[in-house]
Amino acid sequence: MTDDPQHSPSRARVLGRVRRALADVPRYERPDDHPVPRDYLRAHGERTPAESVDLLAERLMDYRAVVHRTVPAGLPALLAELLRRRGARRVVVPAGLPDGWLAEAAVEQIVDGPGLTARDLDAMDSVVTGCALAIAETGTLVLDAGPDQGRRRITLVPDHHLCVVRAPGQVVDSVPQALDRLSPVRPLTWISGPSATSDIELDRVEGVHGPRALEVILVEVPEPPS
Repeated sequence: MTDDPQHSPSRARVLGRVRRALADVPRYERPDDHPVPRDYLRAHGERTPAESVDLLAERLMDYRAVVHRTVPAGLPALLAELLRRRGARRVVVPAGLPDGWLAEAAVEQIVDGPGLTARDLDAMDSVVTGCALAIAETGTLVLDAGPDQGRRRITLVPDHHLCVVRAPGQVVDSVPQALDRLSPVRPLTWISGPSATSDIELDRVEGVHGPRALEVILVEVPEPPS
């Protein structure tokens, strides 16, 4: 057996199955020639923006995330207090974390970069990020490696994640609505509560595939009048 992935038996078997499945497809045919019906519900019920934010908070708490609410002016003090309660001293942050978020936090800020290894990140007490958006119906945070989110690994290795959501602007009702706003070419991380898994006896274990503790801060930013 060769180690070259281009000539591996597994790859050959998969490609062989694909070729057999496409054997009766004309060469001139393209995927767009057969539109996929998308007549499913776009959301389950109608909500005001405030109701969507409330539902998001409820779903997040169902997943054992801790939810806080504040206004923009109160965010630095709240982040400082939450990190103090956690006993955090070294905090990893994405390079584009907004100025002022950690202005009141008595912590050492480690800006993420290629030089930080998984071992380095494992030694961090906390990570602070923003998000791309949040989904109310599923209680899901979506990160897309934007400037205030950084690389996927910084939100998977440290044991404590503080994630800031601007509400209601970053809150959508459903997964279909989220997909409309997300770019398929960006690396997406979908987070529904702290990392958790169960063994064969259904004993829940947290922190296996990501942070053991997830705290979400809903920053209530009034939307401009239409």
